[in-house]
Amino acid sequence: MMKPIKVAVAGATGRMGQEVVKLIQREESLVLSGATARRKKGEDAGEAIGIGKLGITLTDSLDEVLAQGPDVLVDFTTPDQVKANTERAIEAGVRPVVGTTGLTEEEIRELDELCRDKGIGGIIAPNFAIGAVLMMVFAAKASRYMPHLEIIEMHHDRKLDAPSGTAWKTAELISKEREEMKQGHPEEKETLEGARGGYRDGFRVHSVRLPGLVAHQEVLLSDAGQLLTIRHDSLNRESFMPGVKLAVEDVMNRTGLVYGLEKILDL
Repeated sequence: MMKPIKVAVAGATGRMGQEVVKLIQREESLVLSGATARRKKGEDAGEAIGIGKLGITLTDSLDEVLAQGPDVLVDFTTPDQVKANTERAIEAGVRPVVGTTGLTEEEIRELDELCRDKGIGGIIAPNFAIGAVLMMVFAAKASRYMPHLEIIEMHHDRKLDAPSGTAWKTAELISKEREEMKQGHPEEKETLEGARGGYRDGFRVHSVRLPGLVAHQEVLLSDAGQLLTIRHDSLNRESFMPGVKLAVEDVMNRTGLVYGLEKILDL
């Protein structure tokens, strides 16, 4: 039997971090080696999230967690922390699996170079839900034939960045398949700033933030007399865990960092 993969979790008491800890505990192929959190420092990681004692003490020191020698660091923290966390993990020879959004294309390239210098793999995924990845890929393919489109993403009201990483990734994939084409009336004028959403390569991206939502996105594609809607809804955060598990296992056999879960799926 293969040795379990030692996984550390950054942001272990956050909404996503809690689900990752639960995933690790129920999977025989994974073992929790450390956990960071801004709150509940000094408490047992399992007791802090209500699943019983795990023997892992929460700390606010990432260096302390990395010193334990994990194979993988799963990061679900905040946009202001993620780059530094990922750099420190790579420097320590720990493979990053990152779900935190907010990294720029240039920062992702820099992190890829760091991974290659260390001879390890890394994965950054704006969305770990398999259905969301399929939604992004299908929308990009459809945009070849139906280039008039808009993206509407909807998240809970505690989300810090807008648009979401999923919307950015969807827009990126669409832009690779579709020539830039300005949509709408050429003399269109906003009478309320932001009413038409953000602009990307001729199409618009809209962000909705409301309590009770988790993570939802639809891409509307239209042509004369028809509308195609490609939509995905994450109804709870457990929906992201199969993708997290897939990424943790895949990153053990990879050199260099990839951006997007679709890169490790057979699509």
